[in-house]
Amino acid sequence: MNGPVEPFKIKMVEHVKIPSEKRRKEAIRNAGFNTFLLYSDDVFIDLLTDSGTTAMSDNQWAGMMLGDEAYAGSKSFYNFEKAIQDVLGYKYVVPTHQGRGAEHLMYGHLTNPGQIVPRNMYFTTSKAHVELAGGTMLDVIIDDAHDPENENPFKGNLDFKKLQNLIDKYGPEKIAFVNVELNVNMSGGQPVSMKNLRELKEFCDKYKLKIIFDATRSSENAYFIREREKGYENTPIIDILREMMSYSDGCIYSAKKDCLVNMGGFLATHNKDIFEYTRGMVVLFEGLHTYGGMAGRDMEAVARGLREGAEYEYLKYRINQVRYLGELLMKAGVSIVKPIGSHGVFIDALKFLPHLPRDQWPAQTLSAAIYEDSAVRTMERGAVSKGRDKETGENIFPKLELVRLTIPRRVYTNTHMEYTAESIIRLYKKRDSITGLKMVFEPKHLRFFQARFEQLSL
Repeated sequence: MNGPVEPFKIKMVEHVKIPSEKRRKEAIRNAGFNTFLLYSDDVFIDLLTDSGTTAMSDNQWAGMMLGDEAYAGSKSFYNFEKAIQDVLGYKYVVPTHQGRGAEHLMYGHLTNPGQIVPRNMYFTTSKAHVELAGGTMLDVIIDDAHDPENENPFKGNLDFKKLQNLIDKYGPEKIAFVNVELNVNMSGGQPVSMKNLRELKEFCDKYKLKIIFDATRSSENAYFIREREKGYENTPIIDILREMMSYSDGCIYSAKKDCLVNMGGFLATHNKDIFEYTRGMVVLFEGLHTYGGMAGRDMEAVARGLREGAEYEYLKYRINQVRYLGELLMKAGVSIVKPIGSHGVFIDALKFLPHLPRDQWPAQTLSAAIYEDSAVRTMERGAVSKGRDKETGENIFPKLELVRLTIPRRVYTNTHMEYTAESIIRLYKKRDSITGLKMVFEPKHLRFFQARFEQLSL
């Protein structure tokens, strides 16, 4: 047996096809060498993101048929609210159409102009929402997270010396809140330990600082705590989740990941003041506080998916399928972020394409090359995503220049993982022939979504 055994059986299929080599070349050029701009019809295996790309269960689809579409007081909202209270332990819940809606409400409320938001590595939309509110997001993740070869089992941990330095420099009153991502996306899906969260709570209580989680992949983080942290070996995932959330004041959550749905989100909190403010603002920006931009059927699917996504056997399969792909690449000598994270395999583009300078966008180049070779769509997580310094306007070149192969939940088989690995290994063997890109169009915000590139000649 090669890959992990799927803890489900397939009841419905979607037909896909591999575009011809000629069509792949045309498609990636028409997309400006940006995989976000490809048509999905031109994609065979879509590893662009795990956000909203899940295959829902029969139980979730059954729930959707029971959705209460009442404008106010929908019973589907109360099922949704109870699931969040049961699984995560928060008292107060505000629904939003997806995670960005929750970021907008939560970060906009807590951030004043000139304030600092320390976080264990930035995420693109989170950073943008803090900046839109007039704040600045600064990195306080441990140094190990910036080293793809370091195998620290909890590379998502916060560095308390870095956090203390920010407090000493700016004063606690200048800290809007401390933001913690559970399973850090930009460092390769790396988890935060329970010990680190517990110590962070004690640290922040000294300075009366609020802690807000990005809990989007918190169930996967809980799995790693059970697997790697002493004392949690046999602890139910829900018990781990509830302890994790007890060390925060609230969270934002894109339900499109660990809740196993295609659309939805929420913010949740232990703090009544945060709840009252955001519940008022959701009416202005999202919808009434008992639907927040979601249909009743969506809330039913989220409620059931949150519970399913916290099942140990499902999480074990999920994370081991990602590991299977990563191990195939490592055996062939392809450098990836270690240890292999939760939601994807992250290729070190600087080691894959060492002949390309940073201003030729190695990760973007590699992502486009993978598509052209096999119609597998991946995405860049490096300098294009990082953007420009808001003061100087200069490009920021982070230590990590990665290509993310993000595995949708319950969608692809292990054979799909093998096909993907074969394509990347094929490219690795002829990597010296891959030429770089130049950026020819750059939008003002979140450029990685819409930027366009041209291929440079040898």
